[in-house]
Amino acid sequence: MKKLITLLLLGFFSLNISAQRTYWQQEIDYTMNIDVDTEKHQYQGDQKIVYINNSPDELDKVYFHLYFNAFQPGSMMDVRSRTIADPDGRVRDRISKLSDDEIGYQKIRTLKQDGKDVNFTHDGTILVVELNKPIKSGGKTTFDMEWDAQVPLQIRRSGWSNAEGVEFSMSQWYPKMVEYDYTGWNPNPYVGREFHGVWGDFDVKITIDADYVIGGTGVLQNPNEIGHGYEDEGIKLNRRKPNSRITYHFVAENVIDFFWGADPDFVHTTAQVPNGPKLHFFYQETVDKEGSIEENAAYRRYWEQLPELTVKGFEYANKHYGKYPYPQFSTVQGGDGGMEYPMGTLITGGRSLGSLVGVTVHEFYHSWFQGVLATNEALYAWMDEGFTSFASAETMLHIFDREPDFPYAGSYRGYYSIVESGLEEPLTTHADHFTTNRAYGSASYSKGAVYLAQLGYVIGDDALRKGMLTYFDTWKMKHPTAQDFLRIMEKESGMVLDWYNEYFVNTTKTVDYGIKALIGDENKTVIELERVGLMPMPIDVLVEYTDGSSEMFYIPLRIMRGEKPAENDLKRTILEDWPWTNPSYTFDIPAAGTSIKRVSIDPSQRLADIEQSNNSFDVEGMIKK
Repeated sequence: MKKLITLLLLGFFSLNISAQRTYWQQEIDYTMNIDVDTEKHQYQGDQKIVYINNSPDELDKVYFHLYFNAFQPGSMMDVRSRTIADPDGRVRDRISKLSDDEIGYQKIRTLKQDGKDVNFTHDGTILVVELNKPIKSGGKTTFDMEWDAQVPLQIRRSGWSNAEGVEFSMSQWYPKMVEYDYTGWNPNPYVGREFHGVWGDFDVKITIDADYVIGGTGVLQNPNEIGHGYEDEGIKLNRRKPNSRITYHFVAENVIDFFWGADPDFVHTTAQVPNGPKLHFFYQETVDKEGSIEENAAYRRYWEQLPELTVKGFEYANKHYGKYPYPQFSTVQGGDGGMEYPMGTLITGGRSLGSLVGVTVHEFYHSWFQGVLATNEALYAWMDEGFTSFASAETMLHIFDREPDFPYAGSYRGYYSIVESGLEEPLTTHADHFTTNRAYGSASYSKGAVYLAQLGYVIGDDALRKGMLTYFDTWKMKHPTAQDFLRIMEKESGMVLDWYNEYFVNTTKTVDYGIKALIGDENKTVIELERVGLMPMPIDVLVEYTDGSSEMFYIPLRIMRGEKPAENDLKRTILEDWPWTNPSYTFDIPAAGTSIKRVSIDPSQRLADIEQSNNSFDVEGMIKK
């Protein structure tokens, strides 16, 4: 498929949104042949790469990621894990103890640019390539590469023999071109987390022992040769000879990465999303090789229930967050927890039903926010993990037909906890450079989800929901930034929102508003509010009366230059704007103090106010004078 990337510049200006940068993106196509030695956990690969430079710059060098090189004693990932205050429990010092046949590596044997040998240097997890001929703006070049690789013992995401006995979890497994974007090259060493990639087409052939079943990115081109649940109904398969080998041929169009998992014991089932993709599920016959017979019987039942529930989740996601654009999605058992990849995920399988569905839903939502929108996870992890957490929380309620509640409460608790700890760092921190893993997790998952829920408080839930669909349709396949997202929300709401990111994303300043005093007489009641925290916000104040009635008083923030619509049937009074410079705000209501039962700030709970104790005032017949 020839993508529309070369037309994006013209298409972008037709969007009628004010951009802060001229948009362009690179383009790449991979053609790979992989030969796997399952006994040694090694493989040989060759790939032809066609790379198109759509940037305005001339490039005199390129970089490739060699992710498997991180799984060697003394690597940056190893040292970081052994020196950070709160190491990931799955890693700790395990890399430092790997033997020669357990380490990972990717060694480039040959590399040619347009048919001629080119100089390159291995630098840890990065390959530095000095080009024979610069790639001009708008130019194209072809690289031919051959490499040898050893799959590491599974420690983090990739590897052989994961904790449940899955033989191959193959992610970050091939020499991958580093992304060049508006920030320049992104040759980040593989230290811990998050990825960025060039949009392209993948044509991948994997030759492996015939008893192995493979699932992953892309559409299988030779299903009737493969079998294992891939074959068309009614087609008789040739019997496989003992000790024979077979080649899986996958094609994926317009994706940023390619993963696969393989095991001789995989069961393969499918399900069809109405007007959507075909879902594939790969899991071991004995889900957890270390589990008991009873545990595995339960795990198997949960995997058998998973397809129907995943279809229900996909239908919800297509309706509320944009239509999934690819023809398939694969849920493959493997890895060390749950990790997203284009058109699929690797997840551990020995879980309760709720956990199994939860991790599947969380990971498939990454196909929206990372696989399709593909923000740079290293710079904007919160736009991927946080938005995914937000969407998956409400989708789980839908899947299990639970009564609506506040699905984001867990994210708010996580955010409040990191604030209280004093370890919080701004969302602008590069994913690898947070001081602690806890700070990264709280920022990316918790505060990222709170960002969306609280934005709904600011602009109204209707504007947020419309904005999420517009964001997906406008920026799919285009690597949006935080500013790109905010401009969509400004357009949907008619408000100015730069202040929201300036405070909530760029700093760790917090929201804390309080009811300072109520002063009432027989004719009116004066309510005095105070801004204790440094982050300004619009304020909803609910007044409940002793006769059982209620009404809302809405105080817009002056720098918003707009007002959100009423969100319920309560009587609402829009008050004068609150200038962010003013530490207090006073307004009066035409009601006797004795008629008021309770006054509270933000009954919706969406305002991320770090101190809840001063958010309400119970009058109970006592009037301050």
